[in-house]
Amino acid sequence: MSTLVLEEDPVALDLTVASGRIMVNLADGRSLSIPLEWYPRLVHANDAERANWRLLGGGYAIEWPDLDEHIGVAGLLAARRSGESPESLRKWLAARGHGLRAP
Repeated sequence: MSTLVLEEDPVALDLTVASGRIMVNLADGRSLSIPLEWYPRLVHANDAERANWRLLGGGYAIEWPDLDEHIGVAGLLAARRSGESPESLRKWLAARGHGLRAP
């Protein structure tokens, strides 16, 4: 069995959230398009909260401080969805006063 070894760590330069997708532009010229539904906190956020993001560690991760959401770029490349449990999401939604039921 072989192991994937990256020649360089993936680094995000910028991103947009639109049309139900997160589009991330990487420093190596690639662009990623990820379904928003993979990250429930982003699904339940409003446009202003989704637009308030920042790069961490020189672009190794993305943070949405209003949502307490952090996503590593390497995880996006590996197609890792949010690992948040339904119970954690329910508590987060309740704290926001949404009264919504998470799956």
